[in-house]
Amino acid sequence: MTDRQEPDRPAALQAHLRVERPGFTLDLELACAAGEVVALLGPNGAGKSTALRALAGLLPLSGGRLELDGRLLADPATGRHVPAERRPVGVVFQDYLLFPHLSALDNVGFGLRCRGRSKKDSRTEAAGWLDRMGLAEHAAARPGKLSGGQAQRVALARALAVHPRLLLLDEPLAALDARTRLEVRSQLRRHLAEFEAVAVLVTHDPLDAMVLADRLVVIEHGAEVQSGTPAEVARRPRTDYIARLVGLNLYQGTGEGRLVKLPDGAVLEAAEAVDGPAFAAFAPGAVTLYRERPTASARNLWELTVAGLDLHGDQVRAELTGALPLAADLTPAAAAELDLSPGTRVWASVKAAQTHAYPA
Repeated sequence: MTDRQEPDRPAALQAHLRVERPGFTLDLELACAAGEVVALLGPNGAGKSTALRALAGLLPLSGGRLELDGRLLADPATGRHVPAERRPVGVVFQDYLLFPHLSALDNVGFGLRCRGRSKKDSRTEAAGWLDRMGLAEHAAARPGKLSGGQAQRVALARALAVHPRLLLLDEPLAALDARTRLEVRSQLRRHLAEFEAVAVLVTHDPLDAMVLADRLVVIEHGAEVQSGTPAEVARRPRTDYIARLVGLNLYQGTGEGRLVKLPDGAVLEAAEAVDGPAFAAFAPGAVTLYRERPTASARNLWELTVAGLDLHGDQVRAELTGALPLAADLTPAAAAELDLSPGTRVWASVKAAQTHAYPA
């Protein structure tokens, strides 16, 4: 997406979300500018949906506060809690929650009717939104007659029709098959690019987040562990979860110049010099495997054992254990030539130029 956020602009959404539940606490701060799309990314149980429900007003805050366009929507300290139906918020739920007995037209117009608009005006505006979504010919269809992609667009039109100042999307593509998902993701990207208020997207799919969002906020165990543009997060992951998400081998140790020493004694030579606590990362595709120790004197060289093999796109992903557990990608032909199988001993090498170090 284009970089639409203006750094010197005041945040349209200013939130400190604290929600306490038995055995779990969400404690998350969010500041989002108008026109910005922010993706909340994290593993199952991290607190993403809890954050979304708190923003929508469906879940009261235990602490913190929530402001949107300077209007205070929630403040437990003063007892302030604006109900969900009175917030300028549109929500697209994971399963869309369209009314099965209403047509697509009346589903889109429902929120407008709830805000006091006449049936005629609501239907006129709803028809315009369906046309914008490329669904004009399905206006009379009920949800049961719509495809997954069409239902998703009706749900999005319903959320946008009320002109929300905050758009919340909860796993909006999760219910779609792979082919439909590709098409709808592209359409959703275009609609979000045109949206002038704040959009917050919850997903566990890194591709959805990378394609749709201007900024990622990664949550683990109810708290932010990293945030930044998709490129920043992908280039410098700070937890094992993020590293797996973006497909990197990640290690944490102590930097001494271009060497990163790990707690178990392994040492990696990197392209960058870092002193003090440091991360070191390299892509699985940067790993070269050998059956015999190579004659080249590579600094990043370890004898490892194949723990497992799996297809990863058009590559074979080898999981290796030993002095430095890592994942390596190679072509099916290379895997066959090396005669790899679980238990095979191999030598793994990574060039220092393809190993990147950065402060922890």
